Amino acid sequence: MKIVADENMPLLAELFGAHGEVVALPGRAIGPAAVRAADVLLVRSVTPVDAALLAGSRVRFVGSATSGCDHVDQPWLARAGIHFAHAPGCNAGAVVQYLLSTCCVLRPAWRELVVGIVGCGAVGGRLYRLLRGLGVRCLVSDPLLPATALPERRDLDAVLAGADILCLHVPLTRSGDHPTFHLLDAGRLARLKPGCLLINAARGAVVDNAALRRRLAAGAPLTAVLDVWEGEPYLDLALWQWVASGTPHIAGYSREGRENGTRAVHAAFCAWRGVAPPATPAARPWPLAVAPGSDALARAVLATFDVRVEHRRMAAALAVADDIGRAFDALRRSCPERREFGHFEVATGDPALAADLRRIGFAVAG
Repeated sequence: MKIVADENMPLLAELFGAHGEVVALPGRAIGPAAVRAADVLLVRSVTPVDAALLAGSRVRFVGSATSGCDHVDQPWLARAGIHFAHAPGCNAGAVVQYLLSTCCVLRPAWRELVVGIVGCGAVGGRLYRLLRGLGVRCLVSDPLLPATALPERRDLDAVLAGADILCLHVPLTRSGDHPTFHLLDAGRLARLKPGCLLINAARGAVVDNAALRRRLAAGAPLTAVLDVWEGEPYLDLALWQWVASGTPHIAGYSREGRENGTRAVHAAFCAWRGVAPPATPAARPWPLAVAPGSDALARAVLATFDVRVEHRRMAAALAVADDIGRAFDALRRSCPERREFGHFEVATGDPALAADLRRIGFAVAG
């Protein structure tokens, strides 16, 4: 069996090596010639998977180690008899970590503000439960939820008008009853609450980037944080100049998030093959020292991941780049390893802080 995979997927040899020959390639280099003789294709979000890639190949299993799958033509795969699996929620912990880091940096009093969550699936739902556990007031917009599912459920315009911090967690869709392409267009951007912190860690085209650039350049009272960009890996450099923080699509790029994605796809592959996947050994948490104080929670969050580091890394790369797309992809490939909250154990004698740390996902000694 020949398995062609994105080289950015961890654990390829460990999990798939026993099943056949694994050929690891850059995600954007996976083309028809590379997959023609493959039986299995494993991708991340940068590889479009459709008839143009797979027609005429012998691929019968496609796995995407990602939560979103707008890069995959699932109806065509189904018609072609190709089994498809992905990893919904695999990077939810990492994205929540990214969001909390951003809030700690740009809105230190975030626990006293209203957080709007657009899309309450695997990632948005995890963020909602964490914030509610911390006593943060939330407003949620998700037309796929039953009207009575959450007391905080509102229509989108009400969330836009009431949120001090707005977090986007919807898939990118262009059809159906609730398309999300340019969900935040010029009109909806204008309806955001003055002073709003807008964070897009979903897909770039969920926000009309040109409209956002025009609004920021006009001096709108809006703080924008973008991890995802319309037209990736190429992005609007004029928009980049106006965002408060920008990163190269790495919100979900923790070690755990990436490994979760590979493991989820491997489990689906094993089920497709009719074999049992190996057990995953539990890891011991790593001690993390956090001095007491009123900002101890923020310091714990930022000790695991500080979004400012990634923003500065991207700024330095774009300042000298002769090819923006190549620089963007290089930033993703060279992203420093990040561990999620659960990798760390904090010792504290403060019961209230200990309870908050546990709600966020840290292990707490004692």
